[in-house]
Amino acid sequence: MPKKKSTDSDEPNKKTLYTIKLDDAQMDAVKAWCDKRLWSFYEVDYARFAFKGDGVNLVGYNSGKLVVQGKKTEDWVTYVLEGEITHDPRLGYDEVLNPAWFEPHAGLDESGKGDLFGPLVSACVIADKPMIEKWREQGLQDSKKITSDAAILRLEKLIRGTKGVVIETTWAGMSKYNQLYKKFGSNLNKLLAWMHAKSLENAIAKRHVPWGMLDQFSKQPLVQRQIKIPDFELKMETKAEADPVVAAASVIARATYVKQMQNLSEQADMTLGKGASAAVKKQGKELVAKFGPECLENYAKLHFRTAYEVLGLPVPEKTQWRR
Repeated sequence: MPKKKSTDSDEPNKKTLYTIKLDDAQMDAVKAWCDKRLWSFYEVDYARFAFKGDGVNLVGYNSGKLVVQGKKTEDWVTYVLEGEITHDPRLGYDEVLNPAWFEPHAGLDESGKGDLFGPLVSACVIADKPMIEKWREQGLQDSKKITSDAAILRLEKLIRGTKGVVIETTWAGMSKYNQLYKKFGSNLNKLLAWMHAKSLENAIAKRHVPWGMLDQFSKQPLVQRQIKIPDFELKMETKAEADPVVAAASVIARATYVKQMQNLSEQADMTLGKGASAAVKKQGKELVAKFGPECLENYAKLHFRTAYEVLGLPVPEKTQWRR
């Protein structure tokens, strides 16, 4: 499948920033390629290497992310990275391989589901091709691989600042969350489905699009059963964040969660951790010792096994939910 040949008038639209996840062997191959051509090495925090070449800067991070930047980014990615190292031509083909990504549609994702502290957040984003292209140029793709809160907040600012984008979130403070969890029969997926339906319906009320993509969290079509939107189809896939609009929703959900965690950390006078690790459990015990056992409902999801352990209570046996 030949690529469109660039002309002089095309040059201003060429990509000047490109990111990709590489394995160790591929990263080593990039480094060896730069060393062989005597490209200038320089230091970057958290990077295994960084090089300056002719019209291109490369930074290979310890996480496996390679960032390519400069006026000759497209040429280097096409002829060197894809031609000699990954042998997987992708740059410029996304619209051919995944045309639906660039159609006007909704994306849905959540954050906080596996974290003891902080809310469960649902986010819905509605976007179209010009917005998607702008976000991808700024590194939106592979949002799940972004581990830095600062990077998430930067992308959130980019998305929220995009003219015409529709963004809706649904979440509750921890005390209210714990009440809602019981209201939905102590079933987290049913609660999340309700939150997603609310975010989606609020977004569609602002701009109707014919379909949406949900990052699948249950084998059952729980959200589809909740929504009543005419002429609309909600699809769902695992790892749906490959769709850039779902990736945008993931960023919005995570940024909202990060901000609420910052607020909770200020209230607790300690930086609360994510997840449900032993370190997080220790923080829960510190909160209880400091403010009393009744305080935990204002910081934590009380149905978590870790919450019972923090409070010194017997952990209930799991029950199989049936429709």
